[in-house]
Amino acid sequence: MDWIKPNMKQIDAILQDSRFQYGLQRVTELEKERIFCCHRLDHLLDVARIAWIMVLEQNLSLKKEIVYGAALLHDLGRYRQYEENIPHHKASAELAVQILPDAGYTEEETAMIAEAISQHGDALERQSILARVLYQADKLSRCCFQCAAQAECKWNEEKRNKTILY
Repeated sequence: MDWIKPNMKQIDAILQDSRFQYGLQRVTELEKERIFCCHRLDHLLDVARIAWIMVLEQNLSLKKEIVYGAALLHDLGRYRQYEENIPHHKASAELAVQILPDAGYTEEETAMIAEAISQHGDALERQSILARVLYQADKLSRCCFQCAAQAECKWNEEKRNKTILY
């Protein structure tokens, strides 16, 4: 099976980073009673995989490690939002700048990913290509059509994901 295994050393380094693991553990603990969409590892990987499919289908010039790195880190700062009232996109970008260089990302790649993470909640026209893909994959990863908390959800109908697209 080695012939189908892609080289994802940078992604593995992110997953093994103690700051990533701490952030993921805190988010998981703080959201254990949450009835809405959670921001655990399964969500981060869903966003990464959907974003990568979008990049491939749209023939965008983004490296897989860039897309996955952005997706894995885009919600990591949620624990700081819950604990310190720092917007999660800002806190996540700050954490990305700390984690990515140690995972083997260049200064330019780190800046690109941090920018996309910090923009992933902005209006689409103000986003970089990576931020746009990240934003759309984030929304498309949600299974609103099957959510038990639909009645309590604050998302408007246009924003809800009512079908599987990716």
